[in-house]
Parts: sequence; structure tokens; C-alpha cells
Amino acid sequence: MITDLWYKNAIVYCLSVEGFMDSNGDGVGDFRGLMRRLDYLHGLGVTAIWLMPFQVSPGRDDGYDVADYYGVDPRYGTLGDFVEFTHAAKQRGMRVLIDLVVNHTSNQHPWFKSARSDPQSPHRDWYVWSKTKPKNANEGMVFPGVQKTTWTYDKAAKEYYFHRFYDFQPDLNTANPDVQAEILRIMGFWLELGVSGFRMDAVPFVIAEKGADTDGKPVEHFNMLRTFREFLQWRRGDAIILAEANILPEDDKKYFGEDGDRMHMMFNFQVNQSLFYALASADMKPLVKALNATRPDYATAQWGLFLRNHDELDLGRLTPAQREEVFQAFGPDKSMQLYDRGIRRRLAPMLKGDRRMMELAYSLMLSLPGTPVLRYGDEIGMGDDLGLPERYCARTPMQWSNEPQAGFSAAEKTYLPVIAEGAYAYEEVNVADQRRDPQSFLNWMERMIRTRQETQEIGWGAFEIVDVGHDAVLCLRYEWRNNVAVFLHNFHPEGVSVRFSLAAPEGEPNRLVNLLSDSHSEADGKGRHAITLEPYGYRWFRMGGLDYAFRRTEL
Repeated sequence: MITDLWYKNAIVYCLSVEGFMDSNGDGVGDFRGLMRRLDYLHGLGVTAIWLMPFQVSPGRDDGYDVADYYGVDPRYGTLGDFVEFTHAAKQRGMRVLIDLVVNHTSNQHPWFKSARSDPQSPHRDWYVWSKTKPKNANEGMVFPGVQKTTWTYDKAAKEYYFHRFYDFQPDLNTANPDVQAEILRIMGFWLELGVSGFRMDAVPFVIAEKGADTDGKPVEHFNMLRTFREFLQWRRGDAIILAEANILPEDDKKYFGEDGDRMHMMFNFQVNQSLFYALASADMKPLVKALNATRPDYATAQWGLFLRNHDELDLGRLTPAQREEVFQAFGPDKSMQLYDRGIRRRLAPMLKGDRRMMELAYSLMLSLPGTPVLRYGDEIGMGDDLGLPERYCARTPMQWSNEPQAGFSAAEKTYLPVIAEGAYAYEEVNVADQRRDPQSFLNWMERMIRTRQETQEIGWGAFEIVDVGHDAVLCLRYEWRNNVAVFLHNFHPEGVSVRFSLAAPEGEPNRLVNLLSDSHSEADGKGRHAITLEPYGYRWFRMGGLDYAFRRTEL
């Protein structure tokens, strides 16, 4: 009997309903428009759709300032539209994950309005207050350079309220049992409407102790995570939480749980940052260190692997010298950088549209240990608009065709302007043109996703890093159920040749069968393989006979 851990071999696709497809011509994407594009996502190989916030919101932080956890923003449709969407996704074998933003609310949320109106309000203790301005009010800002403080005075309440993020996003007092119970109600509500889990926003802040007296390293209440997971398992056994937690490797087990009983998945920020350093420097040693440091201890734990997400590329875990090297390679202008720690560009312009580097980067993401998470537009190499503020530059409308407004909307004005100038303009980069071109990045990505799903050793198997004697070449070997898969990636702008030894599965020839071309490798008399990799080259192999290598491994 095999545990049905569907997320182990999933292909997750993150999108904003607002930016994907507009069905009614108001310039804003909606659920009915998204439903029109479900067959496109299914054809791409997507198995789980992750929706950014779509609940009622003033929209001051792209929906992360939630004003009603139980409704759909009218711009995107109705609850009925949402249920029809989840049903349509289920018909196509795709699951739905939604953002769970419970560290803070909008200051327009009825809870906060009630809390600030009366000290005796039942919601007063749902937030974090101080009669005087705390001494650490100018520390711990999430958005340095934009955000001035973490404590703001409220005239109606006559007290200061705590906000880890913007001042219009007061933090919930998540230690309050009533708040925790409400979080469970929110989760239960959306589970009943067809979702398969949640991407939980800012998890370290959700579980951290909050208040005017907290100082130094925050106290974190990890039992809260177990409570969330237990609730999910009782309500819907296969539902998951994908945690956003940019933490150090030594803390991973605290979030996954000592027995794997907390978070199902987490984003691997450590590997993400080291990967970009490797792309910038052709030095993979920090990436190897990050991979070894983030090995999960139990079968249920899984990493989410990504390149770029909807925020900036956070480089805060790199050394100052490493961070500067990545800045110089991929975001040398100050306009490309954000919050003194990251790059706000999409991947294609970061890599200057170099097809070789783009393929290398996505081949890495698809073959590193974990589950790949794609960002909408990744599959066609969409660009960014640096004229837009902060993170909005990478949140422009999806580019479907070379028709006006990129085929996204019939409106004269869209929620953000489509990219209409330069190498990444919608007339140059769009789905329709790339679908007709067999050599397009979209068609390459579709083939890679299909091969990734057929290579289940990545999601399920144990990995080891094979020493091939070259600092610019990463060789990963996975083994699962007597199946062996091998992946090589050359980070160097010049071609390299490597030689290494590998043991074949029992009863199989010592042959590396190329899963992407007919360039196979036979071991020499000493069991060694010699592989030549072109600049930024990559290889995906299975070991064994040709028939063996192409069999789909059954769960």
C-alpha cells in the first residue's frame, strides 16, 4: 500500500485571477476568464493551480490586505463562479490551492473597525496594541526603505497597533484562541468549496509571539502548525499546506514537525538563492551545500522549488559578496533592486533573454529535489515593466496573443498596463505565436513538464550529489524502487567534459539513456561515463536498457 501524497509529483502553477484572463471587458481578470483557460493549463501539464488572493480587499497590497475572508472580490466574480471554477479544475484532474493570508488583515476589515472603536469590543484582543510607542517600533520592517515603522498610532483606539507589514495591514493576534479558531473556520469554509489546500503566507510571523515587550529572536509557537494540519487531515485527508517560510536550514524540522506532523510543504528559499548565485558565478558549491542542508527527514515532507515568484528575488541569505555578484549579473541598476535585499525582475529579462540560460534554469527547477512551482507567464518567457512600483513590475497581464491588450482583455485600460514596448512586448512574446512554433520556449517547457511527470524519482526518491570533478557542473542521482535517474547541469559559459562512475540498477546494463534526445552514454570497461556538456548545457538520463528507461514508474 502506497500513501497518496499527490503533491510529491505535482506541477504547481501560480496565477493571479486579476491578471490571467478578463471575460467581461472591464480590464480585470475574473474566474470566468480563468475557466476559459483551464484547458490551456491542463495541456501544459499543470496538476495544481495556486491562486493569489482573490477575496474582498481594498487592493492596496494586491489583495494581501484582506477585508473579508469568506467572499470573492466582486471584480473577479461571485462565490458561485469560484465553485464552478474548482469543479471545472477537478474535471480536468487539477487541484486548487489558495492563498491563506492570516498574519494580518486590511485596516478596513470589520474586525479591525470593531477593535479600534471600543476597548470593550470582542475584537479588541484580535489585534496587537500598546498604549505607548514601543522602543523597537523602528525595527523589523518587512519592507525597508518603504515602510517606516512597525507600530502606528490609531486616533480612534488611542493606542498603537502592531503591523509587521504596511500600516494598513494590522497584525492579527494569532496567539488568541478565538483568532486561531477563526483561522480554522476560514480553512474549513474554502475546503467545502473545493480547494485542496493552502499556500500559507508569512508563516514565521503567523506563529511568532507579538507584542510591545517582545525583543530579540521571537518566540515561535510551532504547535499552532500542528493544529492547522490536524484540522486539515480531519476535514479533508489529502489537503495540504504549502508554507512560505524563509528560514535557515537548521529550523526546517521545526516547521515540518519532528515526526512530519506540521507543514506538508515549504518553499526552499535556501536552494533558490544559492541557485541564482550559481547562475551568476558558475560556482555551484553553495548550491550543493544548500541541497545537503535541506534534506527532509521523513517521507511526507516536500520542498516547493521555484525560480521567480510574485515577490522580489530575495537574496538575504547570501553573503554580502555573493549578493553583490548576483546584483551585478542580474539587477545592476538600482531600479531593478528592492528593499535592499532583492531583485524585482522576472527571470527572462534577468537572464537577458538568453535561451540557453533560461533552459538551464528551468531544467534545474524541474529536476531539483522537490515539487516545481511555476509562475504564470514563465512558460513563454514574459518580461517586466520597471516603470511600475515595487513588486507590481512583475504582475502585469498574461500575454495571450498579439491582439490589442495582449488578448487579455477587450477594455481600453487594464488593471495594470500590458507590456507593449521592447523585446518583451506582447507582440513579441505571447502564447498564440509560441504555440505555432515547434521550437518555441512554450513548446520546450511543455515537453520538459511532461518528462518531469514521467520521472517520478525526482519527487519520491532519495538523491545524492555525484562528484564529477568540476565546480561548475552539478550532477544529481536519484534512486527510487530500483529506478535510477541522473541529471547534469553546466553553469559555465563554456563547454566542459566530465567523467564519473555510476552503479546501474540490479540486472540492468550500465547505460545512461537520454530522456530528451538520442544522445545516450555507455559506460567504459571501468564503469565510467564520459559526458560533454555545451555552454549552459543539461542532460536528463535514466539508467538501464532503452525499454526500462522509458517505462513509467507506477506508484
